[in-house]
Amino acid sequence: MDRLDNTVRPYAWGSPTAIPHLLGVEPTGEPQAEMWMGAHPGAPSRTARGTLAEVIDADPERELGKETVARFGPRLPFLLKLLAAGAPLSLQVHPDLEQAREGYADEERRGVPIDAPHRNYKDANHKPELICALTEFDGLCGFREPAHAAELLAALGVDSLKPYVDLLGAHPEEAALREVLTAILSADRADMARTVAEATAACARLGGDHAPYAGLAHQFPGDPGVIAAMLLNHVRLQPGEALFLGAGVPHAYLDGLGVEIMANSDNVLRCGLTPKHVDVPELLRVVRFEAGDPGVLRPEAAPDGEEVYETPIDEFRLSRYVPAEGGAAHDLTRDTPQILLCTAGSVRAGEHELGPGQSVFVPAGEQAVISGAGTVFRATVRV
Repeated sequence: MDRLDNTVRPYAWGSPTAIPHLLGVEPTGEPQAEMWMGAHPGAPSRTARGTLAEVIDADPERELGKETVARFGPRLPFLLKLLAAGAPLSLQVHPDLEQAREGYADEERRGVPIDAPHRNYKDANHKPELICALTEFDGLCGFREPAHAAELLAALGVDSLKPYVDLLGAHPEEAALREVLTAILSADRADMARTVAEATAACARLGGDHAPYAGLAHQFPGDPGVIAAMLLNHVRLQPGEALFLGAGVPHAYLDGLGVEIMANSDNVLRCGLTPKHVDVPELLRVVRFEAGDPGVLRPEAAPDGEEVYETPIDEFRLSRYVPAEGGAAHDLTRDTPQILLCTAGSVRAGEHELGPGQSVFVPAGEQAVISGAGTVFRATVRV
């Protein structure tokens, strides 16, 4: 197996302290948002044999296994991250596989440069993802029931929100949510800026269920996404709990440290809370206007000590082990590629000693035995 040297991405929303504290290093004072583990071309992990992308490209079947290559092609199907949100990420959705293929092909035909700020589709893949909290973790996920969203907005006492409240009560669920989100994102920006300012002041005054939305306008003054965010469920994960985010589900991470895994894609359509491009017509094509409980996941224990976060996705499978000092070793050998990430304590993986934030890549079929006392997340695929 290969010890991984991973890149930390300094996005502006990142926490300056969460990842350094996990790694046991001094903070630099700059935001440190994501540490990438995998073979994504944007920041492939480095090994003693070259980048992980180069290692896999040299012999995909040896590194990934025949079944993985036959199912997903000659590339690692997932990307594993440590994600540290110190400020809200953009309110966003991801396309399903068919939408991604159509959108990518359309932009290629129209000659939109791959790095253009108004480009929506960087690749032809979908991007389902799973976030597992390492600390208390706040996020927004999926639409509230229209009646609950109407109640939240009405309580603010802001006159310019009354049309949205009326719409939420006047139509069936899907139509109501679609009409209100469309109206919010299409509103006159000057009028919306005043609405956001009034709504933010009311949220701060009321507290309670309104409290999570009070700070959004401080980072994004006048942004329609502040009002759009109030249509979504607020979720507070405790350590070890997780959220699965499928195609078309609007979401945003607000604060906290977690382990994130996703299909190997960079396709994002933004709804707000961002200075970046918002393509309203394309966004409305992709969003699934379905309300309901966001569904907090807790790991399901197996007899061998593995705790699995079950999802309907084959490109990734996330689980964790919590070996104890003096306890039995765990044999993780598998005919699929794996990344093992230590998040607490000290564990031994093969010949490698891993502390918090350290990781290894295990080629398909390579023996992988862990022992020690700590927590290890295991990322692999289903075939």
